[in-house]
Amino acid sequence: MAKTKIVELVEEIITPCVQESGLELVDVEFVREGGSWYLRIYIDKPGGIGIEDCGQLSQKIDRLLDEKDPIPQSYHLEVSSPGIERPLKKISDYNRFAGELAVITTFVPFDGKKKITGRITAARGDDIVIDSDGKELSIPFRQVASARLKVEF
Repeated sequence: MAKTKIVELVEEIITPCVQESGLELVDVEFVREGGSWYLRIYIDKPGGIGIEDCGQLSQKIDRLLDEKDPIPQSYHLEVSSPGIERPLKKISDYNRFAGELAVITTFVPFDGKKKITGRITAARGDDIVIDSDGKELSIPFRQVASARLKVEF
């Protein structure tokens, strides 16, 4: 089964469990590293995630995945925080993190660049609005290859 299909199935299975726990599902990855498969679940909540949150949810998800068995091969399950430079995956993330600094990589150049660092203004319709060096850029969400918050020192 394709990695993307596994990720979609896992997201569908675990989303209700994550939401019932009062948490946000940030991302799901299914990757092969060093000959082993890893299923990584990234969660968050206002105020941040603690080790207890990860441990409790990991147990719930482990039982769910054992029951539904969406992954044919063996794998290691990891449940963790997305970190301080968390990815921005949904259009709603841009409104939530308005005012924060972010790095956005696009499929096509905007203002001559594919990698844009700037302050998130908002999401307007299907566009992400970012202030990059005093210039407001409106980037169609479908053109965002990846995006993460950027720590300011």
